[in-house]
Amino acid sequence: MGRSSSPQWLREHAADPYVRAAQRDGYRSRAAYKLLDLQRSVSDRNGVVQPLLRAGMAVLDLGAAPGGWSQVAAQLIGPSGLLLAVDLLPIAPISGATILQGDFLQESTLAWIHTHLNQRGYKGVDVLLSDMAPNLSGIRAADQARTAQLVEDLLALTPTLVRPGGSLVVKLFQGSDSQALLQQARQLFRQIKLVKPDASRDRSAEHYLVGIQFRESNGIQIGPST
Repeated sequence: MGRSSSPQWLREHAADPYVRAAQRDGYRSRAAYKLLDLQRSVSDRNGVVQPLLRAGMAVLDLGAAPGGWSQVAAQLIGPSGLLLAVDLLPIAPISGATILQGDFLQESTLAWIHTHLNQRGYKGVDVLLSDMAPNLSGIRAADQARTAQLVEDLLALTPTLVRPGGSLVVKLFQGSDSQALLQQARQLFRQIKLVKPDASRDRSAEHYLVGIQFRESNGIQIGPST
């Protein structure tokens, strides 16, 4: 029996205040509140909070199903922004989002992303979001390693997706690979934070790597190769 079908998990899920809040507020998952927490996670040198997502931004949400993060992002960037949502699984329509069912590592998916950015005059995304995680086995070391590979793949694509000065939010599970991933992220962004949102369950090892101010990469052109 999987964790999501065990009687204990079902009881905890039903009693979860974030699950109840999502039902009340019309979000598709409790994960929406993680992004709302992360929205307030960035501050300037004077300690003033700088919202991660703002009106008019171009945002790419990878691993978007069922759509909780995309719902929040669409609300925060408004009709003047561009929200692209991608997942291997189908996603029901979301107001303000352009959706693709596909693999973010495939050239066809990357071409689709850049086509939509170019059509709206964006040179890259302002914020790249990823709440992706592999199907969890329950074996902590294996799950951490598979999640770390997803993060590594995403960081490798960041220079082709994020505009100079843009931001990244990606889920990772703290483990033996974490420091190497943080070091890789530091080469790409001027500021790095590791955040555990209030909405993350206490027993979960999940954290979110937040990268601020993507460095303009010498010799790397934003967009697909020709």
